[in-house]
Amino acid sequence: MNNLSNYPDVLDVSDIQEILSIGRRQAYNLANSGEFHVVRVGARIKVSKKIFISWLNGETPSI
Repeated sequence: MNNLSNYPDVLDVSDIQEILSIGRRQAYNLANSGEFHVVRVGARIKVSKKIFISWLNGETPSI
């Protein structure tokens, strides 16, 4: 896994792909899975790095 501090506070799907060393299709499937909160800006999908790291660490989102 890459050093997460090198990534911006808001991740793109390509960042997720790189962080997890997975393919593009897998990264989009993950982003669309509902596993963590995403924001859609037009056709782009954005993810808060904080939310992504929490998900990666197995933490459940607080509601």
